[in-house]
Amino acid sequence: MSAIARPREGRMIGGVCAALARRFGTSANTMRVIFLASCLLPGPQFLLYLALWAFLPSQKSAAETAW
Repeated sequence: MSAIARPREGRMIGGVCAALARRFGTSANTMRVIFLASCLLPGPQFLLYLALWAFLPSQKSAAETAW
């Protein structure tokens, strides 16, 4: 299993939903809708998003992986 990384392409804000969508094999738009729907429920969803944005590494570009 590979590590989750925020992709450079397909980001809207921080790339968290795009990274989770790649990990779970769904589209980024589906993951965004799920996140927005979850924000209607009580809980720390927004804080979790911010934490994932801060702690998930950004995906390395092809030039960076060559080194």
